[in-house]
Amino acid sequence: MVAVKMQSCVLLVLLLNVYYTFVSSLYFHIGETEKKCFIEEIPDETMIIGNYRTQLYDKQKEEYLPATQGLGMFVEVKDPDEKVILSRQYGSEGRFTFSSHTPGEHQICLHSNSSKFALFAGGMLRVHLDIQVGEHTNNYAEIAAKDKLTELQLRVRQLVEQVDQIQKEQNYQRYREERFRQTSESTNQRVLWWSIVQTLILVAIGFWQMRHLKSFFEAKKLV
Repeated sequence: MVAVKMQSCVLLVLLLNVYYTFVSSLYFHIGETEKKCFIEEIPDETMIIGNYRTQLYDKQKEEYLPATQGLGMFVEVKDPDEKVILSRQYGSEGRFTFSSHTPGEHQICLHSNSSKFALFAGGMLRVHLDIQVGEHTNNYAEIAAKDKLTELQLRVRQLVEQVDQIQKEQNYQRYREERFRQTSESTNQRVLWWSIVQTLILVAIGFWQMRHLKSFFEAKKLV
């Protein structure tokens, strides 16, 4: 009984960890020519959805208000190999979607279309950004309505997709561990060869010094 409870607690903690790992929401401020980039570590074959909305600072009301329609955001996404997988301009409020094909750190960059920035004469732009990764991109209400699923069937489907996401994350962690091991082995090998080279250099210098001293003493007829 205790073992069953412990397993349930471990599973709950793991699921919560995955939930907070793959859902992130924040806001930030940018200037006219400023560019903000974020790094997301994403497993392969994973869908990512980003939702954003912009606000302009109103000096008279001293608060941020929804941006005008003339203002847009440019979104660019690069994979771990620096290959551009998304490059597109959106409006003042929008949604972008892409899928990862290579595990690793993906760079998500946003900046305004500066030609329209004259609308608020050098003010700051606040951007609210919500990034969803993996099964959190699914709209389960729409899925339930479309496939006519019962609540139990929907919960089972959610759990299956969460387990699938956990498996992808575990595969990504193993991939990171393998790369770290290869880097460590490569570093150790370089250190070993550098030590050998240093030893050979010291031996060669010592041999040269001995011969030089011998020649010096012979020239002075001390030996």
